[in-house]
Amino acid sequence: MTKQLIISIGREFGSGGHEIAEMLAERFGLNLYDSNLLEEVANEKKVDASNLEKYDEVPRNLIFSRKIGDYSNSMEENIANMQFDFLRLKASKGESFVVVGRCAETMLRPYPALVSIFVIGDHEHKVERVMKLYNLSHTEAESFIVKQDKKRKSYHNYYCEGKWGDSRNYDLCINSSKLGEKETAEMLADYIIKRQQLL
Repeated sequence: MTKQLIISIGREFGSGGHEIAEMLAERFGLNLYDSNLLEEVANEKKVDASNLEKYDEVPRNLIFSRKIGDYSNSMEENIANMQFDFLRLKASKGESFVVVGRCAETMLRPYPALVSIFVIGDHEHKVERVMKLYNLSHTEAESFIVKQDKKRKSYHNYYCEGKWGDSRNYDLCINSSKLGEKETAEMLADYIIKRQQLL
């Protein structure tokens, strides 16, 4: 691939957005950055990645943290910013990649190579998917989806002006329940190819 390509995937929990991101990364031969970003950050800082996991994509605790100028004592905020800096550095070097979450549609907006996508899904489809993946009851799956989406929304909206899941903040929003993950990924690949041709 000669032109830079950055694909940002935001997603509702249970929508299959992560699987779609994996398919797109494979389709275009790109690195995929998701929770593995912690390993990259940990290697840079020479710390154990397992010590950082509980702070990943978690909003800053406003009660137990303080911020003075650019300095924050919040692990959540520091780790989020380290991940944002890592992505910006990759983008500034002209690298191509797929990134899941991490406010990438906002943090990487200055780069023309960015294609930002948000994946949603029908309620029952998401519930059934989460029930199967996590071996949960219907009620447990519904509760889990609400909890995870609330966490993602809080994290995103703390760092970004645009609201999580608001279609105006993305190039494309799509309901994966209509076509299924594989067909949705194929349709998105066609869109991405057309976008690339305009660069």
